[in-house]
Amino acid sequence: MSTKYKFGDKSHLYFVSFSVVNWIDLFIRDEYCNIVLESLKFCQTNKGLEIYSWCIMSSHLHLIISSHGSNLEDIMRDLKSHTSRELKKAIKQNHGESRREWILWMMERAGRQNANNKDFQLWQQDNHPIILDSNEIIEQKKEYIHNNPVKAGMVWEPEDYRYSSAVDYAEGKGLLDIYSLIG
Repeated sequence: MSTKYKFGDKSHLYFVSFSVVNWIDLFIRDEYCNIVLESLKFCQTNKGLEIYSWCIMSSHLHLIISSHGSNLEDIMRDLKSHTSRELKKAIKQNHGESRREWILWMMERAGRQNANNKDFQLWQQDNHPIILDSNEIIEQKKEYIHNNPVKAGMVWEPEDYRYSSAVDYAEGKGLLDIYSLIG
């Protein structure tokens, strides 16, 4: 993997995106979003993850993050590993999930095709961290994250989307504690 996709100094801010394999729309169900939220909260409390902006879309996540604890590469690895196990369990147990067999089949198929996994893969392999080294880039990525649900036609205004930090920047209180960014 190219070094341009690696985390460097943990004191910098990074824009990170990661997606479900085959861009499966997994996060259309609250119970799956809640697993990701609880995992992010755990990482904040126990691993030093600092979240500045975030959004859970139907098939992927966007984050602006840094750390005052563990290194970001380790946090992301642990977050993806834990959520993969928990989401797999939730999908298997969700008999109301009409796509259950198909989702599990797709993820098992992806796992068999990837030498880094044994038999199951929920997340695509990489995070593509991008270092944010200017206020202009930070603001651009924050706006991109918050406008993602608007561009997808899910809401009219960014702050109306439940699974995002946009409400925090509109003087409200979102589902995760965040560190405020400039602007």
